[in-house]
Amino acid sequence: MSNKAPQTEYDSPWKQILQLYFQDFMLFFFPQAHSEIDWSRGFEFLDQEFQQVVRDAELGKRLVDKLVKIYRTGGEESWLLIHVEVQSQEETDFPRRMFVYNYRIFDRYNRSVASLAVLGDENLNWRPNQFGYELFGCTVDFQFPVIKLLDYQQRWRELEASSNPFATVVMAHLVAMQTKSDRLQRKQQKLALVRRLFEQGVERDAIVNLLAFIDWMLTLPLDLEREFKTEVEQLEAQVRMQYMTSFERIARIEELLKGIALGLKLKFGTSGQNLLSEIELLEDVNLLSSILSAIETANSVDELRSLYEPKIDNQVEN
Repeated sequence: MSNKAPQTEYDSPWKQILQLYFQDFMLFFFPQAHSEIDWSRGFEFLDQEFQQVVRDAELGKRLVDKLVKIYRTGGEESWLLIHVEVQSQEETDFPRRMFVYNYRIFDRYNRSVASLAVLGDENLNWRPNQFGYELFGCTVDFQFPVIKLLDYQQRWRELEASSNPFATVVMAHLVAMQTKSDRLQRKQQKLALVRRLFEQGVERDAIVNLLAFIDWMLTLPLDLEREFKTEVEQLEAQVRMQYMTSFERIARIEELLKGIALGLKLKFGTSGQNLLSEIELLEDVNLLSSILSAIETANSVDELRSLYEPKIDNQVEN
């Protein structure tokens, strides 16, 4: 892990991913609330306003908090508010702070406020979901729904099968906690998370966003980070070849053959061009790419032929 303070260690990646995929966040963690929101009318983050509301409150050891303006289904014109708190560590004062934030937001906007909590701490038994007191017949009973990220350790297969980006977010968060003292295991788990994204066929923009989250959450020493980067590049190349359409594949082969033909002519003259009819039989994009790269340093046509001759023999036998 980095040397950043615990309360801010995961702050930036959680903020960014929640902002990018708020609708997915609600669907993943609070599906009932998600079904009652009119997403067609959009939603709005009120970050600056929220900071003004709570600027003199104790912030505590949170990961991130958000205030979001939403519309409920049913044709109601009035908008409502969702206050989301992602909490990093066990904190005695947390329920009181949730209550204080809730009533301050209500007081400022005079709108209904739903306060939702996601707990990312390591204490399985800490599940604060209520604040209240009673005095002389006056009762305050504030209750709020809580999601405990540690619970998802028992639902790992469900996470792996889910296409919701927050399945990846939760997996990365759990791996970060599990591998604090084992960086080699962290690298392997980090690569597994990336491989899962590629294999699921996630859109490129989403992969970039989730890779940024995974990378921030699962920091590695420099040597392991270099290994990880190399392995990701290899994985990306494999997946790109695997999912390349037949049209893309043909276009790539034709492009490589043009480059090979020119390279053979310039490097070996007529003897080089005689190889072209053999090379044109090859259908392996990676092999053709290797041949093109090898032309510059090859000392003879036989040296080039040794790169692909077994492949041609195998094709003929099949």
